Amino acid sequence: MSNELRTLALAVVLGFVHILLATHFATRRNGIWWNVGPRDQAMPPLEGVAGRLDRASRNFLETFPLFAAALLAAHLSGRNGVLTLWGTQLYFWGRVVYLPLYVLGVPVVRSVVWSVAAVGIFLILLALL
Repeated sequence: MSNELRTLALAVVLGFVHILLATHFATRRNGIWWNVGPRDQAMPPLEGVAGRLDRASRNFLETFPLFAAALLAAHLSGRNGVLTLWGTQLYFWGRVVYLPLYVLGVPVVRSVVWSVAAVGIFLILLALL
């Protein structure tokens, strides 16, 4: 398995970490019956750590499909190389660092780290050209 595909698998694990943390903190706030029920009743917006985890999770889920599609396209077209290797590493480690920064509410640096992860996706796309 290539380093790029291994990093893609690790990014899937990171996605589950996002989902599990966000769900755990939302359940702590809304209660177990909210979690196991149909969630038909509107709940007030999540605040604090629970809200930041929810937003970080949604943000990950917005960028991950772009990363995965670009990486799989590069892999299937035989375009793996330095750009895809750097791209996967920038995306993955940027997303790893992004999560605690978002949870802690760190401004500016969080956005810079998000940009580093986005550059990773663009490097993979560049490898496709």
